[in-house]
Amino acid sequence: MNAYAPLLVMIAAALVIAVAGLVISAILSPNRYNRVKLANYECGVEATPSAGGSGRFPVKYYLTAMTFIIFDIEVVFLYPWAVSFKDLGVFGMVAMLIFIFLITVPFVYEWRRGGLEWD
Repeated sequence: MNAYAPLLVMIAAALVIAVAGLVISAILSPNRYNRVKLANYECGVEATPSAGGSGRFPVKYYLTAMTFIIFDIEVVFLYPWAVSFKDLGVFGMVAMLIFIFLITVPFVYEWRRGGLEWD
């Protein structure tokens, strides 16, 4: 049990800080609500059927978001590989080259189609 004591102390401290932050925020925050403050905010676009193109966002927004997600995933996989590069040897190098190739192909495809152009 002694090996887990520091972990339990950290979990308890995190729980106390989180609950204390919520309680203090609820006590000290102003409670004056109006119609504008309670309304939904949709990135500056009115959430009505008459808003630009039947109320839908252009697909380009979603493609850009997915591109950023792909690059984030690539970094998540590249960092541990770079840390243990010497231990992985040739197999690790070939596996990472295949991974980078598989990530680069859709990137080049999107670049050629103009998906990275922001009008």
